[in-house]
Amino acid sequence: MAARRPRNTSLSTQSFADLGVPAKLVDTLARSGITTPFPIQSATLPDALAGRDVLGRGRTGSGKTYAFLIPVLVRLAGSGTARRPNRPRAVVLAPTRELATQIEASAAPLAAALGLRTMTVFGGVAPGPQISALRSGVDLVIACPGRLADHVETGHAKLDAVEVTVLDEADHMADLGFLPVVRRLLERTPSSAQRLLFSATLDAGVDVLVKRFLVKPVTHSVDPVTSPVGTIDHHVLHIPADARLPVLVDLTAAPGRTLVFTRTKHAAKALTRRLIASGVPAVELHGNLSQGARTRNLDAFSGGTATTLVATDIAARGIHVDDVALVIHADPPIEHKAYLHRSGRTARAGASGTVVTLMTDAQRRDVHDLARRAGIAPTITRLRAGDPLLSELAPGERVFVAPAERPATPERQPSGQQARRSSTGTGRRRGARTRGSARREPAARGSGPAAVTTSSRGSGGAAAFSASSRAGGRGRR
Repeated sequence: MAARRPRNTSLSTQSFADLGVPAKLVDTLARSGITTPFPIQSATLPDALAGRDVLGRGRTGSGKTYAFLIPVLVRLAGSGTARRPNRPRAVVLAPTRELATQIEASAAPLAAALGLRTMTVFGGVAPGPQISALRSGVDLVIACPGRLADHVETGHAKLDAVEVTVLDEADHMADLGFLPVVRRLLERTPSSAQRLLFSATLDAGVDVLVKRFLVKPVTHSVDPVTSPVGTIDHHVLHIPADARLPVLVDLTAAPGRTLVFTRTKHAAKALTRRLIASGVPAVELHGNLSQGARTRNLDAFSGGTATTLVATDIAARGIHVDDVALVIHADPPIEHKAYLHRSGRTARAGASGTVVTLMTDAQRRDVHDLARRAGIAPTITRLRAGDPLLSELAPGERVFVAPAERPATPERQPSGQQARRSSTGTGRRRGARTRGSARREPAARGSGPAAVTTSSRGSGGAAAFSASSRAGGRGRR
């Protein structure tokens, strides 16, 4: 059985230094504006820094990344072992490319402060640069299981020198079917290696890994996934089927970042095109995109060039973008865990946010059951396109952009376009930035509008869309 530490409410008053984090890392964190540990960090860092195996449970956005990066890097810096070709000293396994990239972005400044070298390993890109980096020697590899397994099988990565392994979002890896390859990778690491496993839930598949690979782990549970975030306002909009797209256009044309979820890749692609055609700067994120396109689109969203990201559940885990004020379930998910993970893209790190689920008559029973299992009591409102409530859920003037005849790119951006603001709404959504001229250029090729124009709500493209324009279709995630 895993040992459990009693919850200590005084932990939140501790600093990173109080928890045993070295001064170099404390200073590096402070330069990034990170000065106060989150509860999951306060709970797990003392045990992880002491070299114990740790099982940390906390929902997305709870601060798990630094909870494992700090002890991993401290251990590597203190072990005195030199880097060797093709033999990483630590491995972090993550379920998606985006999550691996963002973990590496958090790790890089801390590793640099300690003189350590990090790299990412995932599919969708050429293996050559990864092979070269492994050959040159690396301390920490942050990897998706499939591509790392490929490098292990070809001899470009050997795991016999690994001192610490981390499984991040272990339950999501189980959902994606990665546990067999994860098990094979862990079996290649020394049994004496420290193991850190972080997961929102401890399902049967994850529990198998815990029992097989963790030795007397100390378990810390902070805000499990079944506990909804208290700073999120949950709304269900009961709409006619033909109001789906106009309502989405109205909400996404408001200021700030909006994340829209669909069930399938086909639906994400179709909805993105229709939002762009309606004047909303939108990009898509799903498994059918190349890694380059996924990176460009995510950069466009995080940088503000595209204010709406339409995604499948691939984005529900590991997409850490600040100031997402609104999450919309254009397609209600089937599983309540998926609802909570999607919704967790807003109200991160103590901020507040709004989550809207669109529900038609045919979806009433499923959505009510979903809310019950997710442990939320949403405000349910029957409305049509143009309802004033939409401006309350997403405050601010609606700004639309005119699509060009040919999609613009940063290299082919027209100039001399004038922007006119509408008179619809005057407020700003919490934590949002108002759209302006700096947001005119789409970063993703073929997915952005050319120039800014504006129109008031209901007078632009939204009202022109009929039931035949609704995003739907069938496809794989």
